[in-house]
Order: sequence, then C-alpha cells, then structure tokens
Amino acid sequence: MTPMNDAPINTTAINATLDDTNSVNEAQAAETPEVISSIDANGLAEAIRAAGCAVTPIERDNQIQLHSAGHGVGFQVVWGNAVEAGVYADFTLSCALRVAGGEIPSAVFQGWHRSKRFARLAAHGELIVLEMDVTLFGGITRGHLESTLRLWVMMVGEFLLYLRSAAAEGEKAPGTAVAG
Repeated sequence: MTPMNDAPINTTAINATLDDTNSVNEAQAAETPEVISSIDANGLAEAIRAAGCAVTPIERDNQIQLHSAGHGVGFQVVWGNAVEAGVYADFTLSCALRVAGGEIPSAVFQGWHRSKRFARLAAHGELIVLEMDVTLFGGITRGHLESTLRLWVMMVGEFLLYLRSAAAEGEKAPGTAVAG
C-alpha cells in the first residue's frame, strides 16, 4: 500500500490557479459598482449634473441647499436624515408651484395619485408641490441614483403636462383653474 503523501505536490499549478482566481476576483471587483449609503451636497450635485440638469448650491443657515430645474421649472433638495454633519442617508426632491385662485380641487390630487407612481402631490397653502423621496439606506449604486434623478426630471415634465390638462378641464368649470 502506497501512502498518499508520497505523491509530489505540483505547486506551480496551484500557484497558477490561485493567480487566475485572484485575477478574476480583481476583475469582478473592478466591474462591481460602488455602493453608497449616504451622500453630501457635492456628491448629489454631481449626480444631478450626470442626470442632465444644472445645479446651484446655495449656503443657507450653515447648510448647503441644492437648487436645479427640469423642463424649465425649478426644484430643490430637502435633506433628510443626517448620518454626520453635511452627509445624509435620504432626501426629498421638491417642486412647488403657486396656484391661481388659491385652492386646488381634490380631484387634481386624486387623479394624479391614481394615474402616477414614484412622486406624490401635496398642498401647502397656495402651493401645489410635487415630491419624491430618495433613500440611500442599505446602499445603492451611483447608477441607480442617477436613474432615480432622471426619473424625477421625467416626473416634473409629467407634472407640468398634468397640471395643464387639469387647468384645461378646470376652465370648463369656473373657479377651478390651476396655474402652471
């Protein structure tokens, strides 16, 4: 009976296999997108630009506010939960428009919420506000963030079309027009 330990070990083949495995792991790591679970004003401004919008940072009360526009209508970033000073795990994109006549018919909200996803309408006095929450909790890729921002810009465009349609319908019923 021959002991199993008598066979010579081919260390060259093992080393080559390990080198190949390390090369594959390095290639996979290079292809794996960076996952982010928080963002600061500069990082979000960069992502907004990558989504195709200009962005203006404005410092107010020792905090950087971001203002941008989609389809010619301004929107802003409302910061959410801070994980440290100036770094956030979530934020809300917000686009507010003043309403002619001061009151928004409830049918405008109901129609939007029945037919649209991803962004909600809210009333704040004479303002009708389109809002979309973006969360980075648990981690997302930069590509996902940029896609979410492009979706937001698309929602702003649909918001304007929706309000124009609601205003046209409102003109048929006096006192219910919504200004865009």
